[in-house]
Amino acid sequence: MMNGSAANSQSALEIQLRRGPAGLGFNIVGGVDQQYVMNDSGIYVAKIKENGAAALDGRLQEGDKILSINGHKLENLCHSAAVELFRSAGEEVTLHIQQRPPHSSNGPLGSRPDRESSSFISSLLVVGILSVVVTVFIYRRIKRHTF
Repeated sequence: MMNGSAANSQSALEIQLRRGPAGLGFNIVGGVDQQYVMNDSGIYVAKIKENGAAALDGRLQEGDKILSINGHKLENLCHSAAVELFRSAGEEVTLHIQQRPPHSSNGPLGSRPDRESSSFISSLLVVGILSVVVTVFIYRRIKRHTF
């Protein structure tokens, strides 16, 4: 067993995938030039494609951090360099991943921007509706006092 925090040793996982007709079946985000997690330039699984190699295997989850692919560490890489490593990885791919923390079980990390933007849009909608109501109220009030 390797030294390290209990959380890291418990959540580290090696996954072997065979590239299918649609590739490995997941999208990645992150890199030094496109940080996905604040103060972390790591590469993360953004989306698992339905019926893709990763989905059929079932172990890789949205929000997991990919530590290496075929032994190549994904530390301090720009996003495009990480993408190129995945593209050139061959048919059999070995991933070392750090699973997302259990406390984020309300949904995959990759879906948070969708929820946040959905929440933001909902907030804008509420503000818009309130603005219309206030405007109509003021207009009616002014109209009643107009001679």
